[in-house]
Amino acid sequence: MFKLWGKIIKNNRIIQSYTSECDNNNLSKKELVNICLEEICREFDIQKPLWLPIHEKDFNRYYKAKFNADAFMEEIEFDAFEIEFVEEQKKKK
Repeated sequence: MFKLWGKIIKNNRIIQSYTSECDNNNLSKKELVNICLEEICREFDIQKPLWLPIHEKDFNRYYKAKFNADAFMEEIEFDAFEIEFVEEQKKKK
């Protein structure tokens, strides 16, 4: 199960939060991120941000990416939009 946590941040506070889940093991990581990102943006009613090389690098390295106003074509009413991969907790035996 692939989970992506999206957060809208304004004045250093999370004002909206949503976790998207995708259970298709046949897709690549990039496709899973894209599907979950689209779902999160629909939930928040915001446009999908531009996925720039810096976002790709950050997501591959830290499993998170932060989008500021420069990543959106329209004006935004928040300071940042962040996505973060959520690791599943392993069940203890």
